[in-house]
Amino acid sequence: MSNDLGDFLRSRRSRIQPAEAGLREYGRRRVPGLRREEVAQLAGVSVDYYIRLEQGRGKHVSDAVLDAVARALRLTDPERLHLYALARPTGTVDARPTTASGVYTDTIRPGARLILDALTAPAFILGRRMDVLAWNALGDLVSGFSRVPASERNQARYLFLEPAAPTFYPDWETVAGETVAYLRLDAGLHPDDPKIEALVAELSARSPEFRRHWAAHPVKEKTFGTKLIHHPEVGRLDLGYETLALPGDPDQLLVLYTAEPNSPAAAALARLAERHALTV
Repeated sequence: MSNDLGDFLRSRRSRIQPAEAGLREYGRRRVPGLRREEVAQLAGVSVDYYIRLEQGRGKHVSDAVLDAVARALRLTDPERLHLYALARPTGTVDARPTTASGVYTDTIRPGARLILDALTAPAFILGRRMDVLAWNALGDLVSGFSRVPASERNQARYLFLEPAAPTFYPDWETVAGETVAYLRLDAGLHPDDPKIEALVAELSARSPEFRRHWAAHPVKEKTFGTKLIHHPEVGRLDLGYETLALPGDPDQLLVLYTAEPNSPAAAALARLAERHALTV
């Protein structure tokens, strides 16, 4: 039986050395990082209680205990959110709501569509599971969404199953880690979503690289950063990206690629738009 909570906790205690936590090392350690009893000590809970939590048997665990474990393991905010979601998989944690009505939809509001088309930067909208729901013209020229069948328009699927992905993303390993980290976060927030389960199962079966990254239990939001793209028409694009949750639809994310003014990337985007008769 799968125990995602236990796997996650073990992965996080393995990265902290006792000295870093102010503890004395003693005895021979068979695995790296903190022992379970050391995490319990740091969190101020009994060893038996922590062991049951790591074994997935900690029913009705309190906020205070989860917060104490999060502090002991030095979890980031996204990792803490993931811990709550895994500890309470029945949906009792309303950590990141869906639409205003409480029901997720992959339909794009007309207003969001107008915003997307009004943007002069490459932009697209991601839904749950990193499905690509919509894009503007320049976003399509950069990423080629329209050339992909609708049922396969998914960022994770492209990254791990498309042979051209490592060429398109020269820093493929970094992008892969970020993608899996966000997918982990999304899966933890929506444990009853069969489409997420199906996507993870498909990628695990078909991609050894995905299995390797997934087994590390990374958890991270995709809020902003940089993206290096090798475009087949205009070559290297050093871009920034910003990710914004749409008001009323926080499971839908507006992603914008940005280029510094007068930079080579800005010039390359202008050339790309000009070749295809776009006004930017």
